[in-house]
Amino acid sequence: MKKWLVKELGEPQDVLKIEESDRPVIKDGEVIIEVKAAALNFFDILLCQGKYQEKPRLPFTICSEVSGVIIKTDERSRFSEGQRVLALPKLPNGGLGDYVSVPETSVYQIPESMSWTEGAAMFITYHTSYYSLFTRAGLQKGEVLLVHAGAGGVGSAAIQLGKAAGAFVIATAGGPDKGKICKELGADVVIDYENEDFVEKVKKETNGKGANVIFDPVGGQVFDRSRKCIAFDGRILVIGFAGGEIPTIPANHVLIKNYSIVGVHWGLFNKRSPEKVFKEHEEILSLFEQGKIKPLIYHEYDFEDVPQALNLLASRKTWGKVVVKM
Repeated sequence: MKKWLVKELGEPQDVLKIEESDRPVIKDGEVIIEVKAAALNFFDILLCQGKYQEKPRLPFTICSEVSGVIIKTDERSRFSEGQRVLALPKLPNGGLGDYVSVPETSVYQIPESMSWTEGAAMFITYHTSYYSLFTRAGLQKGEVLLVHAGAGGVGSAAIQLGKAAGAFVIATAGGPDKGKICKELGADVVIDYENEDFVEKVKKETNGKGANVIFDPVGGQVFDRSRKCIAFDGRILVIGFAGGEIPTIPANHVLIKNYSIVGVHWGLFNKRSPEKVFKEHEEILSLFEQGKIKPLIYHEYDFEDVPQALNLLASRKTWGKVVVKM
């Protein structure tokens, strides 16, 4: 089988190499999957560079989201051979190879109606957004949801999930092309943050009340300015810091405006409450089959083009998810 290996740390185009390898051997509690598609994430770049919080031993294979067909299980498995699934491979044995062995606890069934690329792109973005909006923020029908970076992976999922829940969705995006994508995803109002002040626009759209829930995967100044358009009893969701700057929070402002800063660490939630994640997965699949959500795919790359795909992802010029076809 072929797989991408990182044998030394550095830029993806310099350290990623395709090599021949033996097929994985099944262990207790695992299934072997023939990989059909794999989704790339920004942290895959950081892993290659040695800058991610997890530092797997060398050599390792990147990619934590795949879809495919189960070809081997152990006799006590809840899965069967031939099932269509998505899975979250564990480092150092990531999913950028023809086959991968994955613990059953990180494998989830997908329906026939879901394509391989949709399956690979579905999990992290939709589960992060679902957990954020409904478990952490308690988003209600009729509330105003402001989604920053609406054309990104988690942002595009948050727009769709917010609309499915009956929220009035305002999305920010950089430039008309990404703004158009947000509109197509269902956003009621789109703000081009390169040419418009999102604080003033949100206040105008809400008659000065502000947004009830703000979904922020950017951090930095975006977080600081979001505090100026949060509603009374509002909730600002801290998803991540794609902008590179981690903001500080003035407690007096939180008190005066009576809002909440809500942290979102979905990975820890997954580790502590896997049974709840399986329940959420059923609910997300139900929304998919009802046609209320659909993963946003930027492009499908060939297996040999992984370094180029990661370079483009690093440039932050993509939207939605970048997927590799196997």
